[in-house]
Amino acid sequence: MAYAILNGKMLDRAEAKVDMEDRGYQFGDGVYEVIRVYNGKLFTLDEHLERLERSLTNISIKPPFTNQELTEMLYQLVEKNNLETGIVYMQITRGVAPRNHAFPSGGVTPCLTAYTKELARPLAQLKSGVKTILTEDIRWLRCDIKSLNLLANVLAKQKAADNNCYEAIQHRGHEVTEGSSSNVFIIKNGVVITHPSDQLILKGITKDVILKQCESLQIPVEERVFSLDELSGADEVFLSSTTSEVMPIIEIAGNSVKDGNPGPVTRKLQEAFEQEIVEQCGELKQSI
Repeated sequence: MAYAILNGKMLDRAEAKVDMEDRGYQFGDGVYEVIRVYNGKLFTLDEHLERLERSLTNISIKPPFTNQELTEMLYQLVEKNNLETGIVYMQITRGVAPRNHAFPSGGVTPCLTAYTKELARPLAQLKSGVKTILTEDIRWLRCDIKSLNLLANVLAKQKAADNNCYEAIQHRGHEVTEGSSSNVFIIKNGVVITHPSDQLILKGITKDVILKQCESLQIPVEERVFSLDELSGADEVFLSSTTSEVMPIIEIAGNSVKDGNPGPVTRKLQEAFEQEIVEQCGELKQSI
């Protein structure tokens, strides 16, 4: 039996249902987090819960549970589902109310749902690198909120899939923002460059881990806007996300990045990221 959480209760996942007038279903009125699990332990959990709280605050939803309560529930969920390697998905919506664009007045309780999914590390792609496409960024202007409104991201990801690519790198005009579900980094002359964590991108948890590793490894970093020309002329390119970790990009829109192989700085950051996993979650059964 698989288990899920609905409003603090552990249920058979098949029985965990939400009302058709839940505002998450009707308006995308809610936020979510995806948390990686290695060796049955939740990686960077505190950082994910802090971001969840920021997202809720930004759309005026009062958290229905404390971070401590969420931590206890999520670990119980992982244990009940015997999850070793995978993810926990959780979301909080404004709750159930008769359909009206404006916020419901009083008495509405936010709705929490969470479940687990087995998901192996993408070791083959981490070793060889992945291909990507380019697409115009058509999302709204508050991408820093991890909102349930993901239709533009879905369209970009499907465009990548239709072109047999792993990810779509988005840009607003000539300025690169991020992937459809990832942050993007370029490396030029040994300097790691990535878009600043402003309202045009999601402040990635994995991105923050990488930036800390750069500091420890004394790798120079520039958090600034970079252009499509800089992207095409980069020495190395990689993306990061909860499920993709530090993923080398070897091709963009049909053009190879340098010699078409993951570069040395990317490899160094992959090693450092794996070490971070080991420190938080224990030894990995397989490494890159």
